[in-house]
Amino acid sequence: MKFRSLIKWISRIISGVLVVLLISVALIVLTTKLSGGEPEVFGYQIKTVLSGSMEPGIKTGSIIAVQSVTNDEKNQFSKGDVITFLEENSTLITHRITEVNETNGGVFYTTKGDNNNAEDRNPVLAENIVGLYSGFTIPLVGYAANFLQSPNGIILFLIVPGFLMLSYSIFNIWRVLSRVEKEIKPGRAEESG
Repeated sequence: MKFRSLIKWISRIISGVLVVLLISVALIVLTTKLSGGEPEVFGYQIKTVLSGSMEPGIKTGSIIAVQSVTNDEKNQFSKGDVITFLEENSTLITHRITEVNETNGGVFYTTKGDNNNAEDRNPVLAENIVGLYSGFTIPLVGYAANFLQSPNGIILFLIVPGFLMLSYSIFNIWRVLSRVEKEIKPGRAEESG
C-alpha cells in the first residue's frame, strides 16, 4: 500500500514538473516575441555576458538583469553608472560610464570595461542606450542561456520536454487501460461460469 502511495506522489511530482517546464517555455517564448526578441520581466531584460571586460564584478558566462530605460532617462546617467548600449555593429555591450559630455547635439557618454586598460574608442550616444545594469547577476548561467538561444538549444528546450510529456501521458494511459482490463476480466469469467 505504501509503495502505491509513493508511486502516486512521484507521478504527481513528475507531472507537475513537466507542466511547469512547458508553461515556462511558453512564457519565455511569448515574452521574447512581445518584446521584439529580448525577454523582459517586470521591466528588466536578461542579457548574457560573453566577454570578460567587466570582470571581476560581472564574470564571463553570467546573465545579468538590465533595467529598460525610456528616451527621457537616457540623458540622465552619471559617471559610474553601468549601462548596456548598442555598438555600431549591432553588438550589445555593458560598460561603466567614465565621463558624461553634453553638446548642442545631445548627450554622449565615454565608457570603459572595468577589466579593460583603456576607455572605449567610440562615445556612446544617449539614443543607443538599451538599459541600466541593476546589479543582479548569476554566474555561468549565460553559457546555458546562449546555447538555448541557438537553433540546437531551441530544439532541445522545446522538443525534449514535449517528448517527455507525451511519453509520460502514453505511459499513464497504458497503465489505466491495463488496470481497467484486469478489472473487467474477472467479471467476464464469473458471467461465463
